[in-house]
Amino acid sequence: MKTVNMVEKGQKGEEDPSVTVFREYLRIKTVQPNPDYESAVTFLQRIAGELDLQFQCIRKDNGEVTVVILSWEGSDPSLPSIMLNSHMDVVPVFPEHWTYEPFSAHKTENGNIYARGSQDMKCVGIQYIEAIRKLKIQGVTLARTLHVTFVPDEEIGGVKGMREFVKLDEFKAMNVGFALDEGLANPTDAFKIYYGERVTWWVKITCRGPPGHGSRFIEGSAAEKMCKVVQSMHAFREEQKKRLDSNPELRLGDVTTVNWTVSEGGVQPNVVPSEMSSVFDIRITPTTDIEEFEKMIKGWCEEAGEGVDFEVLQGARTWGLTSTADDDPWWSVLSSACKKMGLTLEKEIFPAGTDSRYLRELGYPAIGFSPMNNTPILLHDHDEFLNESVYLRGIEIYCEIITALGNRAPFNG
Repeated sequence: MKTVNMVEKGQKGEEDPSVTVFREYLRIKTVQPNPDYESAVTFLQRIAGELDLQFQCIRKDNGEVTVVILSWEGSDPSLPSIMLNSHMDVVPVFPEHWTYEPFSAHKTENGNIYARGSQDMKCVGIQYIEAIRKLKIQGVTLARTLHVTFVPDEEIGGVKGMREFVKLDEFKAMNVGFALDEGLANPTDAFKIYYGERVTWWVKITCRGPPGHGSRFIEGSAAEKMCKVVQSMHAFREEQKKRLDSNPELRLGDVTTVNWTVSEGGVQPNVVPSEMSSVFDIRITPTTDIEEFEKMIKGWCEEAGEGVDFEVLQGARTWGLTSTADDDPWWSVLSSACKKMGLTLEKEIFPAGTDSRYLRELGYPAIGFSPMNNTPILLHDHDEFLNESVYLRGIEIYCEIITALGNRAPFNG
């Protein structure tokens, strides 16, 4: 890993101020499991002051941040508002695998900005802000109020962030009509746009059986039962993978994935444990009957033997899809704005989980969109980067979209 000074090689000439703001945000270590949200709040409060936006930081009784809201009031605040959401936290890093320090926001000669969160999703949060800055400078006014929300803990399920926020009176008072949230980069010239997402289920299987010495054949052990469960999970995983690989019309969001992520049990090498547990990260496609899916997993547990428990650590039982029909009032405005800019859109089910699910479950239309084309997908990966030209073009794209949604929608819904 290379270490660099703040004045970096390749940073010739005057940097676009929007890029400088982005890189400043990237340097704030809002990294799980101990994110520095307070520095992010201070940063966002300063930005709100610069742009004359209303600032609100909602906290729990213990002081934990639930959400930061920057609001630009529209000329007709009675109209349903536009919510522009992003999350402040980023996933952990393994610095030894990075070319540059992960929170230096180092920029190379070709404009690649390396930092954790450069794609997921600090870019989007600042693109919202910088688009508003440009629109205000241009003297643009919006009929609808714009709420730019920055939530915590999305990377660990949004339990303390969006899931709690949508229950609060402060959220209801926002009168949200439509929301934008994160999407994914795309290596091609097209832009991915997401109208729904797979249901995230984190399932914990606990197996119990007789303990004993590691030199014996112990029947019905916890490990033996766990092997049967894992085999069932793996067989299903392979079936879904074959579906995806054999049908070029399918995308990752159209199938269900299963990954074994945590395993616990055992006390020492020569002791057969009486209990073992495993956690599986399952992403269920919206076409799946959730009740039947749960019965299937319970069936695998029963087949493994007695003393096998099944627990859903996190998982919704319902989900919503946002309409992308040509006659849908929100979609028609958004897609028309993109068409005006000559953008090619590819509609998909989001393969992972975002905070949008908490909005869609309550009936709010939400679209996932990160304007990053011609860019490798590097969320959660080593050497995550975004090129400054892609970032800057994204600001221009949001200027058009925000104006269309906030000022040109020909309906009151």
